[in-house]
Amino acid sequence: MDVTTVVDSLRHRVQELEALNAKLSSQLAVCHCHQQQDKTEVSSVSSDNLVEKSGKSSFQSKNTTKEKLKGKLPGYDTRIMNHHSKRYVALKVMYFGQRFYGFAAEAQMDPTIESEIFKALEKTRLLIGDKKESHYSRCGRTDKGVSAVGQVIALYLRSNLKEACEISEDPSNQEQYEGEIDYVRVLNRVLPDDIRVFGWYPVPLGFSARFSCLSREYYYLFWGENLNFLAMETAGRKFVGEHDFRNFCKMDALNVHNYRRKITSFAMSPCDVRFEGNQLWAFKIKGSAFLWHQVRCMVAVLLLIGQGHESPDVIDALLDTDRIPRKPQYGMAPEIPLVLQSCEFEGLKFICSSDARQALRIHLAHECRNYHLQAAIFNEALQCCFPVEKGAEDQRSLDNGTMKKKSSHVPLMSRPTEPSYEERRAKLNTRACRLKSL
Repeated sequence: MDVTTVVDSLRHRVQELEALNAKLSSQLAVCHCHQQQDKTEVSSVSSDNLVEKSGKSSFQSKNTTKEKLKGKLPGYDTRIMNHHSKRYVALKVMYFGQRFYGFAAEAQMDPTIESEIFKALEKTRLLIGDKKESHYSRCGRTDKGVSAVGQVIALYLRSNLKEACEISEDPSNQEQYEGEIDYVRVLNRVLPDDIRVFGWYPVPLGFSARFSCLSREYYYLFWGENLNFLAMETAGRKFVGEHDFRNFCKMDALNVHNYRRKITSFAMSPCDVRFEGNQLWAFKIKGSAFLWHQVRCMVAVLLLIGQGHESPDVIDALLDTDRIPRKPQYGMAPEIPLVLQSCEFEGLKFICSSDARQALRIHLAHECRNYHLQAAIFNEALQCCFPVEKGAEDQRSLDNGTMKKKSSHVPLMSRPTEPSYEERRAKLNTRACRLKSL
């Protein structure tokens, strides 16, 4: 047999093996690929243990194998999804924050909104890679108890479309999404009742839910009984513009060095909710970005003005950091009435299928009925425990659902002050020098 014949025969055999390999790969992609991956990892770890045994007992080898597998199998290995198509997606998320320890999973407390979202992403097999590999970003890091209607996150998700990575979509043309995963419907099936996805939209890789945001708007809900609305509205308008808000936030001297922020609009308006003749109102505060607890501090001072304890001019004084370099000690407004209402992005128009939209309507209507039912129960308890007698005046006031004794007010300008930014920085530098010398 000459050399040419041998070469042709080998080339033909290579082609057959390549075709067989492609066929097996396609079968693995659709048939329990995660189980095959798990078996491969078990085999690999077992082989490593045999090589590294070096006189160790078989019992120790088995323990090493279990420890390695424990770290590699958090439920399912997202690395096995890498052969799937993916697309970079922005999700609009709503949540009721009362039972959560804030949005961010770094809060070191469970549950958080972020941890629940990632559990849902893993359960639905939409996540490709870990959080870092997914290019994850979030618009706002809301605190414990704070809710949102328009929170936005962005990350890579699994896609049914091979060309999903290319961004050339027109949101008005729904035909281009035919065959794509209905992200809203799929995620809402497994998310807790107090978290919902409202829509999705394909975004370019350079998009950041945090840094691409043009503005954020917060609502703060409050009961309007016995408040001076004119004084509050006059005071609130003083916030509009760019100011140093160090006297209206919880200072973070370690991470924040610039306390100037721009408020683009402030408004007050009544809501379509009344309780025993008392109207529910909302502060609407919009800005490019906000400091830690900024909105709750602003609202706390506005409510003091509305109650007649402070003059609207106190806002001017607190915004003048040359005159008032240290924040007077005062409590923040409660967190439950605060809502991240919307986050604005250029060209972002969220998509929601008709089926997912109808399911959302039904779910939210059901939740509203449940909350009204709970409110009715609490109202009955209030009437039973604190009956109102004719001709008697209650010396206590009902404030945000809790009975409080009236107390004398200490003017803000007469209160003790918190350490200034410079004092906080000096303290941090002293602590750092001590640690270095150890």
